[in-house]
Amino acid sequence: MTKDNVYPMHNSPRCTAHSKRTGKPCKSPAVRGWSVCRMHGARGGSKSGINANAYKHGGRTQEAEQLRKLANEMGRSLSALINDGSI
Repeated sequence: MTKDNVYPMHNSPRCTAHSKRTGKPCKSPAVRGWSVCRMHGARGGSKSGINANAYKHGGRTQEAEQLRKLANEMGRSLSALINDGSI
């Protein structure tokens, strides 16, 4: 029996996160179904919508972001038509 295979938990998949400072990989076991450990974002995040604690005005909701992207795309298309001389 080798030292690496003493316990089954030692064979579990490891976190794929790397340190910014040293560049070395994290040695913690990855959470089941994730590629990272609990310290690096597995099962993390916050609530979305009005019930979230950081919700203030709704300017950064998914609907607002989609509307902003659509408006920017329409503005770019109009600018391109004006620059081409089509309008």
